Amino acid sequence: MSAASPGNASALFDFKSATLSLEAFLLRTANLTSLSQALTERFGSTPDLFNGEPVVIDLSHLASLELHVNFPELIALLARFKLKAIAVRGGTVAQTQSAQNAGLIEAPESHAHAARVETVVQEVVREVIREVPVEVPVHVPMAASTMFIDKPLRSGQQVYAKGGDLIVLAAVNHGAEVIADGSIHVYAPLRGKAIAGAKGNTEARIFSICMEPELLSIAGTYRTTDTPLPPDVTGKPAQIRLEGDRLVFDPISL
Repeated sequence: MSAASPGNASALFDFKSATLSLEAFLLRTANLTSLSQALTERFGSTPDLFNGEPVVIDLSHLASLELHVNFPELIALLARFKLKAIAVRGGTVAQTQSAQNAGLIEAPESHAHAARVETVVQEVVREVIREVPVEVPVHVPMAASTMFIDKPLRSGQQVYAKGGDLIVLAAVNHGAEVIADGSIHVYAPLRGKAIAGAKGNTEARIFSICMEPELLSIAGTYRTTDTPLPPDVTGKPAQIRLEGDRLVFDPISL
C-alpha cells in the first residue's frame, strides 16, 4: 500500500474546534482508602450509574493544603466506578506535575478562559461595529430528556434515566431499582428502591401514588426500611424532597 501524498492529506484527516462538556470530580481528601469507602457507600448499589464518562479532577480544595495525591491509584479507583479521569485543574504546581506524570493533562480554568474570550470579543466588536453587524452566538443548553416506563418492574430489574427525569406508569416491585439524575415519578405503587438526583441534584424529588419503598435516596441522602416512613405517607400518595441534609415527606392530596 502506497503512502498518501502530501497533496491529498486533507482527505484523510482534519482538525475542527470542539466544545466538550465534562463532569468535574471535586476531590476533598488525599486519603484514597476513605475515598474508596465513601464512593462504595454512595454508588456501590448502582454499579452501572457511570459508563466510562470522562471527568476532570478538581484539586481546588487540596491546593491550599498542599497535600500529595497518589494519582495512579486515584485514576484506578475512579475507573472501578467507570469514571475516566482525563485531566486535573486547580492544583498546586507540584500536584499538577504529579498528575501529568500519571498521564493526566492540565485543564484550563473555565472562568479565566471565558474572561479572555469575552475580552477578545469586545475588542473585535469595537473594531467592526460601525462597518458590519456582529452576530454573537448564544449557547442554549438542550432540555434534559425524560424516560418513560410503562411496564411493571420485577425484582432484580434496574432502570436508569441518565441526565433527566424518570416516569414509571406501573408498579416498581420489591427488589427492583429506579434511578434518575433528575426526579422520579411513579404513578403506581413504589415498593423497590428509588434513587433520584443520582449525580448530586439536590432539587430532585420522588413522587408516588403509593409510597412503600425499600430505599429512598436524593443526592446521596438516603433512608431505608430500617426507619419507617411517617404514617401520613406510608402506602399513600406522597412526595419526597431534600431539605438541607434530611429527607422531607409530604402527603399529596388527590
